[in-house]
Amino acid sequence: MNQTPKRYTVTAALIYANGPIHIGHLAGCYLPSDIYVRHLRSCGEDVLFVSGTDEHGVPITLRARKEGLTPQQVVDKYYDIINRSFKEFGVEFDIYSRTSRKAHHDFSSAFFKTLYDKKVFTEETTEQYFDEEAGQFLADRYIVGTCPNCSNPNAYGDQCEKCGTSLSPDELIAPHSTLSGSKPIKKPTKNWFLPLDQLQPKLQAYIDSHQEWKANVFGQCQSWLKAGLHPRAMTRDLDWGVKVPVEGADGKVLYVWFDAPIGYITASKEWFEDPATRNTLSYGGAPRSASWEDYWKKDDTKLVHFIGKDNIVFHCLIFPAMLMVHGNYILPDNVPANEFLNLESNKISTSRNWAIWLHEYLEEMPGKQDELRYVLTATAPETGDGDFTWADYEARVNNELAAVFSNFVHRTMVLTHKNYAGKVPAATRYTKEDVLVLEEITKFPDRISTAIRNYRFREAQQEMMNLARLGNKYLSDNEPWKNPEPERVKTVLNVSLQICTNLSVLCEPFLPFTSAKLLSMLNISSLSWNQAQNTSNLPEGHQLNEPVMLFAKVDKALLQKQMDKLESIKKVQAAEAEQAQLAAQPAKALEPQKETTTFDDFSKMDIRIGTILAAEKMPKSDKLLKLTVDTGIDQRTVLSGIAKYFTPEEVVGKQVTILVNLAPRKMMGIESNGMILMAENDKGELSFVAPTKDNVNNGSTVK
Repeated sequence: MNQTPKRYTVTAALIYANGPIHIGHLAGCYLPSDIYVRHLRSCGEDVLFVSGTDEHGVPITLRARKEGLTPQQVVDKYYDIINRSFKEFGVEFDIYSRTSRKAHHDFSSAFFKTLYDKKVFTEETTEQYFDEEAGQFLADRYIVGTCPNCSNPNAYGDQCEKCGTSLSPDELIAPHSTLSGSKPIKKPTKNWFLPLDQLQPKLQAYIDSHQEWKANVFGQCQSWLKAGLHPRAMTRDLDWGVKVPVEGADGKVLYVWFDAPIGYITASKEWFEDPATRNTLSYGGAPRSASWEDYWKKDDTKLVHFIGKDNIVFHCLIFPAMLMVHGNYILPDNVPANEFLNLESNKISTSRNWAIWLHEYLEEMPGKQDELRYVLTATAPETGDGDFTWADYEARVNNELAAVFSNFVHRTMVLTHKNYAGKVPAATRYTKEDVLVLEEITKFPDRISTAIRNYRFREAQQEMMNLARLGNKYLSDNEPWKNPEPERVKTVLNVSLQICTNLSVLCEPFLPFTSAKLLSMLNISSLSWNQAQNTSNLPEGHQLNEPVMLFAKVDKALLQKQMDKLESIKKVQAAEAEQAQLAAQPAKALEPQKETTTFDDFSKMDIRIGTILAAEKMPKSDKLLKLTVDTGIDQRTVLSGIAKYFTPEEVVGKQVTILVNLAPRKMMGIESNGMILMAENDKGELSFVAPTKDNVNNGSTVK
């Protein structure tokens, strides 16, 4: 867009309503988009900020099957959790909508019908996997098999979550249906395809005109175009989703990536036509334009999609192609996609529960929204994958928010209350240093604004913190608490209070809760972004409210609970991985029958029931447990090689079967008198051979 936009349409990706939101989602698109919109509104821009939940597609139906719910019950459950979490975290959409709403179904159907009537689609019959037992076609996620790349036996038909390889169902080894477990067959079915190959020249020209896009976005688009686009099916053989509104389409719904981006448009339309769907915002902006169509069809509107990198192709190629062939719609001006955020150096995984869930954080770390907003912005994966760690969280909160930002504001406010009863003192005479500081203050709004408008949010937040650092250094260098000149103290505190005031504006996109607290302490209403270029926003004599600490050092106990939680998840994952590895191993062949023996030989063995009275690990041995066993005829020591399978605490009190007349054997300096009989399964795991009834006395013989 060459002209200055008259209005902005800002969207944040529609997240699947099949689970809560985690910090990877926040860092990917929701926090950056919120910062962007808050800044634009502070500048007086007309902005419509929309998002919502994507409530169709296979992930929804899979979650429904897993939880024993209907798809509608699943999306209702997670929409409420996600929507509430966003509000508590301070991500303030104009509207947070849902693709399961009737208004969206109607509009998406009409959009599809327009393209159908214009003969945009091609009808193709293709061979698709079909589950004969379940009686339905299988979407990629309904097919599981062995990954050809890493041999993971639970790879999906579209991706292996273990190694990350993108797959197709045809590439899986021994594919089977997740519905019935049976091997699927191929069956012909008709669907409607968007001819992306025919649209490639227009899409190429569109992408080429946006070389200012982030390198990861522009590069991925060019890679797809270079490889050559292919027709893509815009319908699916499913029963959950927006019904295809044409004859001969029974049992078919719109492809989730056809109807989902249309959700941005239907949410915008809802905002204008149904006031009950609007969120109550705590910050303003310019008056709204007259119609939702202004935000989607007028050339003086700037459309910006905030997404994660896994959605680039859909927002940069497929959705623009849909808008092109429909006509009348503007195309995205920018699609600032972030990379992925890792957690403690490991990939965030919802299936493995390796995540920090926002709703749990808000409950377990109350009042700490801005701490998380700050750390996630500071580590945002803007140009490469980022990594969130609790150690970094602690360091940034303690060393930056508490030691710099909060320390500066608190010292300034406390000194003003102590010396001037909380009234802003007059600046009577400026030194050369004061003038330089005042000049520097005026530069920060443009620096921060430039970074934000170019989607460099880490840089923007760092510039905001640089203003706090400037104030902190200025106050420390001038030491008004020990200066004997009253007029000098007044000037220093006046300048410091002006910095605090401007910080209340410039920190708001990043730290909205902190901004509100600071405004309350300063006893002023919020100022516009342009006013932060002034150095006299607080007049002489203005009464301040009582100071409060904006940030304290991280509570060690709360932090330890979060770290302990991750450690417990690691242990569960390790146990699950071990079980999966064992399950993947071929079953151990049963040993062949031994040579025939006689009854006389067997009768020589004295096998009895005993109870383990005590147990301990043998030093310098990872196999042996030293057991004290009550055999009914005596109490004896037995060394048993079961330490890999049982802890000493687990075996005490257990009844066992013991061969009591086995010749004694000395091991590691201790004489073992007897042998505990065990059963071994095909994975090599041991279990006790013991009576099934409780009334078998010690010393009872086994015959």
